[in-house]
Amino acid sequence: MGTVGTLRSAGVRAGDEVVVPAFGSAEVAQAVVELGAVPVFADVDGDSYCLDPAAVADAVSSRTAAVVVVHRFGRPADMAWIREVGQRHGLLVLVEDEPGVRPEEAELRREHAGYLDGRLTGVRTPAPASGHAYEKYVVRVPGNGRPDRDAFARALRAKGVACRAPVQAPVYRVPGLRQDVFLPETERAVDETLALPLDAGMTRRSVQRMAGACNALGGLLQPAL
Repeated sequence: MGTVGTLRSAGVRAGDEVVVPAFGSAEVAQAVVELGAVPVFADVDGDSYCLDPAAVADAVSSRTAAVVVVHRFGRPADMAWIREVGQRHGLLVLVEDEPGVRPEEAELRREHAGYLDGRLTGVRTPAPASGHAYEKYVVRVPGNGRPDRDAFARALRAKGVACRAPVQAPVYRVPGLRQDVFLPETERAVDETLALPLDAGMTRRSVQRMAGACNALGGLLQPAL
């Protein structure tokens, strides 16, 4: 049906406000605009990169009709708390899933992720969560935000690790969706996150080599004085 059809069938109409994530998922906000409704961007939780229930509650107004939740990087959002916020304010709670992975592939990804969790130093590894399928293995590079993250990524790519920044900009800076908004957790996530390659076809040896390449770059992670 697509996001537009889902919103329309749920009763969202032109002029309604819809709370959407500010980190990734520009297509969700674009669907809201296409319907004639107004996207209201809410900040994310710094561990899950999914909507922060407290931020959702802060974004609600008398015109809010719905909130669209997106599970991020294979990690489920905190649906219990978000649904509680929705019930409290009489909102529709809709869920948009990112492309998933097959169960057998998710299990292999979890094995690789568990190894990386225990071996990586100098970067912040993903917070553990039940049901995390690791569609992407996203670390955070501390220091000076984007300059340090980008330098780290360039050095890793030079070593053959095909890493990339998973989100290039907050959705509220995307052309056609621009709003005068600043959401701190979203800004930090955009500047610090780095997706390391992780798929079921990787061998343990290739995962070990990637961990070694990351750990060898520890000097890049020192905050500037």
